[in-house]
Amino acid sequence: MSETPQHPHQPLLHHELVALSAPTQVWSSPDGSMGSRPLHGIYHSDTRIVGALTLLVGGQVPENISHSVTDAATLRFVSLLRHLDGRGADPRVLLNRVRQVRDGRVTETIELTSAITDPIETTVTIELAPSFDIIHDVKGGVHTPDVAFASVLDDAGVHYSSGAITASFTSADADLVVDTDGLTIASWRVTIPAHGSVSVSWELAIVDPSAVVRGASGTSDWAGVTARADDSRLGAWVDTALKDLAGLRMVTRDQPDDVFLAAGAPWFFTLFGRDSIWAARMLLPLGTGIAGSTLRVLAALQGTETVDATAEQPGKIMHELRPGTLDMPGEDTSLPPLYYGTVDATALWINLLHDAWKWGMPDAEVEALLPNLETALVWMRSYGDSDGDGFLEYVDSTGHGLANQGWKDSGDSIQWRDGRLSEGPIALCEVQAYAYEAALGGAALLDHFGRSGGADWRDWAAALKTRFNEAFWIESPDGAYPAVALDAHKRKVDTVTSNIGHLLGTGILDEEGSRLVAQRLVSPELSSGYGLRTMSTDSTGYWPLSYHGGSVWTHDTAIAIAGLGRAGFSAEAATLIEGLLRTAEGFDYRMPELHSGHSTEETATPIPYPAACRPQAWSAASAVAVLGTILGLEPDAQADELRVSPLPIAGALDVRGLVFGGHSFELTTDASGAVTHNTLPASVSVAE
Repeated sequence: MSETPQHPHQPLLHHELVALSAPTQVWSSPDGSMGSRPLHGIYHSDTRIVGALTLLVGGQVPENISHSVTDAATLRFVSLLRHLDGRGADPRVLLNRVRQVRDGRVTETIELTSAITDPIETTVTIELAPSFDIIHDVKGGVHTPDVAFASVLDDAGVHYSSGAITASFTSADADLVVDTDGLTIASWRVTIPAHGSVSVSWELAIVDPSAVVRGASGTSDWAGVTARADDSRLGAWVDTALKDLAGLRMVTRDQPDDVFLAAGAPWFFTLFGRDSIWAARMLLPLGTGIAGSTLRVLAALQGTETVDATAEQPGKIMHELRPGTLDMPGEDTSLPPLYYGTVDATALWINLLHDAWKWGMPDAEVEALLPNLETALVWMRSYGDSDGDGFLEYVDSTGHGLANQGWKDSGDSIQWRDGRLSEGPIALCEVQAYAYEAALGGAALLDHFGRSGGADWRDWAAALKTRFNEAFWIESPDGAYPAVALDAHKRKVDTVTSNIGHLLGTGILDEEGSRLVAQRLVSPELSSGYGLRTMSTDSTGYWPLSYHGGSVWTHDTAIAIAGLGRAGFSAEAATLIEGLLRTAEGFDYRMPELHSGHSTEETATPIPYPAACRPQAWSAASAVAVLGTILGLEPDAQADELRVSPLPIAGALDVRGLVFGGHSFELTTDASGAVTHNTLPASVSVAE
């Protein structure tokens, strides 16, 4: 006899299929059906519109034999209809089902094909159950209570409504029936011709006027990008990642022309400051378009006043945008619709602006954002440093916001080596590095555009670097390493974590400090062979399936790889790159948000973190970041110079669709890493 779980669980999603075009997504079993797993359904924005959907042919469930992913928005399912076959071992009646998702629209075409000599008469039936659950209730493992919705059948189809949301199920030639619970049955009486095919189709159109975000129109800036390498894993990862990123393109209701990348499916189809910035930053080798629009949409929401309830402060970049208050079931967390609880997004916004400028973002676009830059810089020095000790720190003052406000934002992510949780305000090591880099980048922008303050910010950065190297380093028999954070009492939180990888390449470390960090990153305690563990295995709190305490995050590893590349540690970069390529292959090149920290010695394939978002923006964008590190790209658009120093990691490369200074170009290298061909204009100096 099975027992009822005492606590609801977040749905597992690793083995489920998704077709998506933000903010619409469809989650199903590998056979295309919905309803057998808690996650399943058709979602739009923050609502699950349909909770279950079943296909029957001749009253029976087709026998699925395969599915394939055409792109992020399109799935194909192939099934057998052996109950309609004649005698013989070979299946002779097939069903092809193509599902396609667009913003606010889901369509399916169901084709039945026969190799039998006589026509076959049968019935195709779709059973659809509306739901209207709030997505974060689904995430919390519960049904939204007291959901009221209406179902109306007319000559045009079946129309559902709940609050402001409406949806319509239509088909040109289906017989439609709706019961009192809203269950919709669509049936088609069809004849499959001898040695022929017949098809039926249906569509669900959804409108949510209350949504604050919606899908972006047009095609992505990277639609024509290709990457081919002797190591085929690299090209396959890049191809899949770019298709997934195209499905995550969104705009806000108030700025419909400025595209950003939603954080990830299924839970985070909205604007996230940190996530959207990192994804745009990683994509800079493919052009500055997504960077510029991400900068603008965040600048429009930049804080202007101090509001404790939302964590807003003048100059601060926001964390998360929702249509209403976000209450998380089972957690003491309630976030306002526009929430600013992030300590790192402001410095990262400055870094994105500087890096986009170096890649060739037009001066006029950059200059328009300089007032936002200046207030963001001031936020770092004043509000970001709440106690005046010269470091940026955070603490949740509301009691119901995020307890941790760096990228590792779970409640137990910042802990001591013995497993004790650290006490806030907390000053994270990587946030100081972001701020150092931002101060120098901001100073360069101020100087270039003839604005005052550059010298002051360089002095501030130099002082921060000195303070950091005096306050954060911990001596150890295995070599010194930076603390993950300083706690409320300015004690060095001594857990060895992946956070230290974010310091490399920012300039906050000296040469010896960089060497010690690089050495630590590839130690067996941190490097699993499938990427970089978030926490070292010699920590009490380590667990390979802990969200931030031992798992591997693709973007985290990619950031460390980029830092290693910039700091000149090519062998260490190669070790972590191989880990991600091995992982990409293990996940069919659609990288999840995170995966288990189990090592290659423990398992021959990477083990999923089963509730990880997939696809996810910064995990997908990491493919481009890794490609950029392999190519050794260092841009300086102001000098019309692009440094290219490829690493001989993936063999010969042929990359098309790279963009520098507004010029699209191709780059080819041989297996040794030597550049053999590029199509940059003659005016651009290519330094090797």
